[in-house]
This record gives sequence, C-alpha cells and structure tokens, in this order.
Amino acid sequence: MAPTPTAPEDPTGAPSGGAHTSSSAPDPALVLPQVSGRHESLDGIRALAAMMVLVFHVATETGDSLAPGVIGGLLSAFDLAVPLFFALSGVLLYRPWARAALAGVRGPRARPYLWRRAARVFPAYWLVAVVALLVYSQEEIGSLRYWWEVLSLTFVFDTDPSWVGTGPYGLGQMWSLSVEVSFYLLLPLFGLLLALWARRGGDVDARGGRLLTGMLVLAVLGLAALVPQFYPEPREYMHAWLPRAMGLFAAGMALAVLSEWAWREPGRDGPVRRLCRTIAASPGLCWLVAGGFLALNATDATGGRFIGSGDIWTSAVDSLTGIGFAFFMIAPAALAPRPTSPPLPLRRVSAWRGGRWLDTLLRHRVCQFLAKISYGVFLWQFMVLYLWRDFTGQEIFTGSFWLDVVPVTLGTILLAMATHRWVEEPSRRWSRKFLRT
Repeated sequence: MAPTPTAPEDPTGAPSGGAHTSSSAPDPALVLPQVSGRHESLDGIRALAAMMVLVFHVATETGDSLAPGVIGGLLSAFDLAVPLFFALSGVLLYRPWARAALAGVRGPRARPYLWRRAARVFPAYWLVAVVALLVYSQEEIGSLRYWWEVLSLTFVFDTDPSWVGTGPYGLGQMWSLSVEVSFYLLLPLFGLLLALWARRGGDVDARGGRLLTGMLVLAVLGLAALVPQFYPEPREYMHAWLPRAMGLFAAGMALAVLSEWAWREPGRDGPVRRLCRTIAASPGLCWLVAGGFLALNATDATGGRFIGSGDIWTSAVDSLTGIGFAFFMIAPAALAPRPTSPPLPLRRVSAWRGGRWLDTLLRHRVCQFLAKISYGVFLWQFMVLYLWRDFTGQEIFTGSFWLDVVPVTLGTILLAMATHRWVEEPSRRWSRKFLRT
C-alpha cells in the first residue's frame, strides 16, 4: 500500500519546455497534465483502493470471496487494490526523476527523499505493529529477531516463518508495505540508471522514448522473476518481494514520463500531447477496459483466490492483469490537466456528462477525506477485523460479510482518523522541520 505519497513540488514552478504560452495559444496548464502540487484525482483513486482492499480482506475472512460464482469472484478481484497502490507510488514518486531525465539535468537528492519517506511510513506503522505483536504474538515477545523483522518490515524475507499466511497475525497486509519500502529504497538507483540510459537520446523525444523502453524492461524483469519463484520448486514467499511487482510500479512510472514529456514535447500538438489529451478525455473507456481486467481477475485464469497461489502461467496472467487494471484506472486522472474549479455536486446532471463524472467522483469530499486517512485505513483494518471477530466469536471463513464490513469499516476509519491526527501529521511536520535545520 502506498502511504499517501504526494506529488513533489517543482522548485521552478510549472515545467517549461515545449509548451507555448503566446497570446494566441491556450494556457498550457489548461490542456497539459498536472505535474505539480496536490493531485486530488489521484488522491481519490487512493481512497478507492483503500476501501477495495478493506472489502477484500473482510470478504476473505468471512469466506465470501472464496465462494463459487460471480459475487465471490468479484469480491476476490478486489485484491487489485494492491496494483493501484503500487502504480500510484510509481507515478507520484518517480515524477521528479522523470522530469530531470527529460531535461537532461541532475535528479533529486536521495537523502532528503529517503528521510521524508521514512518519516511518512514508519511512525504510524510502528504503532500498529507494536499493538498487533502485544495482542496476537505474545509468544514471540521475547524474541529480538522477531521484533526486528517486524519493525523493519523485513519479515517477508523470512523463508521459514513461524506465522501462517503473508505475515504475523494482525499484520498480514503489511507484505505490500514492505514491497513499497523496497521500491522507495531503490527508486534513486532506478532513477539514476534510467537517466543514464535516457541521456544517450539526442533530444527530449528520444530521451522520453528511452525512458518508456526502460519501463518496459522493468515490466519484463517483473515477469522474469516468476522463474525463480516457481523453479526448480515453488517459493510462495517470493510473491511478497519487490521483483514480482516491478511491472506495477513501472506502469505508474510510465504515466509520470508521459505527463512530463507532454510539457516538453516540441511543437504545438505532438503525438504525446495528443495521447495524453485523448486518454484524459476518455475516462469512461479507460475504466471500461479496467473493468475488463477486473473481470478477468475474477476468473480462474489468474490462479487461486489467495495471494500468491497458482502456477507460473496463471501468475503471469495475474501480473499482466494487475498492470492493465492499474494503468487504465489511473491514466485518465494522471494525464488530466489541473482542475480550474471546484468539483460539481453529485446531484447535478452536468456533473455526469462527458468526462466530468471522473472529476466529480474522485474529488468529492468523501473521497478526499478517505484519501487523507487512507494509510491508517490500510494499517488498522486487520486488527479491527480480528478484534471484531474475536468479540463476536466467529471462526475463519464463516460469518456474514455485511455483519462484519460495517462495524469493521467504522472502527478502522475512527482509528485511522486518530492516527492521522496524532501520529502522521506530527511526524510529517517534524520531518519537514528537521530537513530545514
């Protein structure tokens, strides 16, 4: 899960380059993708992903996502929230490196970037991890290695763990956070290597083409990671390692490249600008394609209904499905221009005409509220779910989805609000103050 990365600020303001600003041409900010500041539409997608993953976990615990039939398949397909989180991190965090590579200048400094990421991720995670260990892993409390692996998010690299599933009880979803942190650590290196590769291009178009080629290579390497995962024998734990998810991050990184490239493309109406404008103006078609990938994920073609299950071929289909779903869900928002007015109320008919419905939906105050607390929603959901089911005396794969999803959602949101106010925001302010000193 991506813990609410924000679009890095451009220290020089709006990007310069191929955009024309003469009086006879429209303001570039009105027709070119938004590339700086808070991106409310992408925040809305994060909120959607946070609720999808919560529904998926509740449905898995009650057994509804494992039931045969269409409903069970669709509930199981909600695990596509994870590709959304990974791709969002790719598009938001790689953007300053893409900008620098296209301009042929030095990329961002790694140390401040890594410090901000650590301050953003770990304080809230440590709170939840300590609570989970004290409540559900009391037999391991005396093990320093156990504490270190959990608190450092390196538990996914334990090839013979003492727990069942994807992590210690109450922390099973944190494998994806470990993948995120691995990506954060390696992003400066990826940015450097891609910039060196792009530098061989003679102009901005050549550099942009080389960067997209690099994204394709990352996606291919992600598929190639299936080989050591399944041969010479299956190693299910490798599903929770970064190489398997590189194609998902690359999908978001490619969107970052396209959006920055559009600002620097020579000419008034080059192919990159036309592509960005076409995708941004076609949210219905894009989400229809994404829905097709979700429907495919609901079938046996992508393996079993547990994370990491299946063979090498169904896992490959699962990976490609995740890439396609994430790309087409995020693309129309990531490539859209910066909004110039508040979102229209949902009750107005004009809010649903043309491509306005996406902006209306994603920038709605409910979506923006859930986006603000989405990291806490991700962190707390298993603890709330398990405590609720302990309280109601339900066994695993039994119970009512609706009996669980309502109180679990409410409890998770309340804890997420408290964590955002008293942990996330103070740590964010402190990290900014630390960087200024």
